[in-house]
Formats: sequence, structure tokens, C-alpha cells
Amino acid sequence: MAGPLAPFAEAYSAELWRRRYTPLSTVGELRQVGRLSLWLEARRLSAADLSVERVEQFLAWQRAAGGHRGQWSRPGLLCLLEVLAGLGVFVPERSTPASSPLDLLLASFAQYLASERGLAAGTIVGYVTHARWFLEGLGREGVTGLSAAEVTGAVLRKAASGVSVAAAQYFVSGLRAFLRFCFLEGLLVVDLSQAALVVRGRRASLLPRGISAADARALLDSCDRRRALGRRDYALLILLLRLGLRRGEAARLTLDDIDWRAGELVIHGKGGREDRLPLPADVGAAIAAYLRRGRPASDRREVFLRARAPYAAIASGTVASTVRRACRRAGLPEIGSHRLRHTTACEMAQAGVPIVRIGRVLRHRSLQSTAIYARVDIEQLRQLAMAWPGRSER
Repeated sequence: MAGPLAPFAEAYSAELWRRRYTPLSTVGELRQVGRLSLWLEARRLSAADLSVERVEQFLAWQRAAGGHRGQWSRPGLLCLLEVLAGLGVFVPERSTPASSPLDLLLASFAQYLASERGLAAGTIVGYVTHARWFLEGLGREGVTGLSAAEVTGAVLRKAASGVSVAAAQYFVSGLRAFLRFCFLEGLLVVDLSQAALVVRGRRASLLPRGISAADARALLDSCDRRRALGRRDYALLILLLRLGLRRGEAARLTLDDIDWRAGELVIHGKGGREDRLPLPADVGAAIAAYLRRGRPASDRREVFLRARAPYAAIASGTVASTVRRACRRAGLPEIGSHRLRHTTACEMAQAGVPIVRIGRVLRHRSLQSTAIYARVDIEQLRQLAMAWPGRSER
């Protein structure tokens, strides 16, 4: 290796080994750092000039230059930044404190969402982003003198911008939360949240969208449990199918959440909510098989880890991609992971489980969210349907 990063190659290699990169993967990461070192040298930059922004610039340059995608690794370069920071060469970027009135307002809004509403981090980011778009679109840094017409106009602009119905509805939710916050804080004399118009969209069906028992079995059978990744996929899928977990809940599951003796799981749901659910025998067996013969050796407490180094916890998006990959292997149309949650509820409803108990398993805050699953008994619904006019009954 040549260039300004050459003196740190040995320390970087040792860190890759500590993170359980394979020898072949380590060689690939070192080659990429070698290219980064030459890229820095050509621009007369040193190791101290590295930053997350420069890493992104290098990755963009690397993609434009072509080559095999397997040679590009953002996690490997972020690992390099951590090594340089530990050696005192690279100074990690610190978030600058909010300074403008708009930044201060939005920071206060984010704090309110976290402490008072108990929203998840991703939801907070989304709501704050919507509030910023709203204010910047009006050319404001505050809400003094804000009118209902401006609120309504912003919703209409968002709806007309070509976004989906779901995206427009999400914007309205964030905007309403922001306006209620401003009213509670005394920044608005009148609660203008109701001026954010409700966005309606036509739904193809009011029935829950579960999959058939045969399709569920096909998804599970598509997992090659002779391999480590297949054991992880199988454990994830059966967890979603049997307990109806959301993808983020499955990704956040830790070893400490499993009580093997009592046969229970602690689920960390929305808004910091924690619930205990029974651990079905087949789910427990699948998780145990993955822990024994599929999970990489790691001191991480999350149950499900990445299949390749660095062995960090999987993201919620990995859960969704696991379902899609299983669909492709099984020859089924691709579906989202939330469809498996619908499947759990539909199977319980068809088995005659009371709606209240279904709501407890799904951890709904209101039975209104669960009531939709009372519509899944198609045979019962057919008895209520009237014959089509002019069509003779057979």
C-alpha cells in the first residue's frame, strides 16, 4: 500500500480481524483502502483530512470509474475512520448545535416527540423533516402569524407534488403533530392542526391481506437450513408468521428478551412499549438452531446478526428483504413483511380466537385496529352477499 494511509494498514487489518472478517474479505477491504490512499494522494490530502463526506466522494468516484461492485464497501471505510479516530489521526465530526430559530424550534419539536409522545426515532426524523419542509416552503423560521389557509395550502401542494397517497397522509400526520406542539407550547393562539386536511385514497379492499397456509409453508420450505443464512431466514420468517411481529421488533430482539425456562419473549414495540408473548415451540426451536449453528460468534446481544462481517445487528430493512428473497425462492409474488403480520391475525380469526386476544397478540392500542380481522371469514361473508341482479342462481 502506498500513499498517506499506508502507515495505518497494519492497525486497520488487525481491526478487521477483530471484527471477524474472513482473510479473503480482509484482502478486499485492504485493496479498497489502498485505492482510497492513492485517491487522497492525488488530491494532496492526508489521513487527517478524511471525513464521512470524503468517504462518500471516494465511493462516488469509485462507482463512476467502474469495476466490480464487490470491491466497494462503505462499512469497511467507516471502519477505517473508527481506526483512525482511535489513533487520534481522524477527528470525528460533531453535530453542530442548533443555531437558527428554525433549528431551535425543530430541535424542541423532536424533544417533545421523544419525551411526550414516545415516538420511535425513525418517526421523529420523518415528522421533523415534514415540519421543516412546511416552514421552508412558506419562507418562515417560526409560526407567528400562521394562518389556517397556509396550512391547508401546504397540504394541497404536497398532495399535488406527485407523492403517493400514503406519503401525503404521512405528511399530514407530521404536520398535525407539529401544529399541536406549537399550540401546547403557546406559540400558536389557536390549534391549527385541524386545518391540515385529511388525505383520502381509494383502497382496493377493506379486507386484511394475509397469505394462504400453503404460501406460508412455501416461504418456510424455501430456506436452506443446512446453511447459516438459511437458518437465520427460517427463524425470522417463522417468528413473523407465528407471532405477527413488526419488522423492527424482530430486528431489535435481543438474547436477554428470551426467557427459555418460562417460554416467553419480551417484545419492544412502538412508543417504548414492552409486552410479553408466549414462545411457541417451533419458533423457539428455530431460534435455538440459528444460535447454535448459524449465528456468527459475537458479543452482540441482538439475536439476529448480519451474515457477513462486520457482524452487527440486522436492520429492519433486512427483515423485509428476507421476506422478499423467500418469495423469489418459493416462486411467489413478492410481498412485504407486514403481510405476514396480517397472516398471523387472519389465521387466529379463522380459528375462532376472540378479537380481544388477537389484539393482545398484535399489541394494538385500540381494538379498532384489530376489528378488520373479523372480516376474514369469506364463507360467512358470502352468506350475506345478495345475488347479482339478472343473474340466475345455480
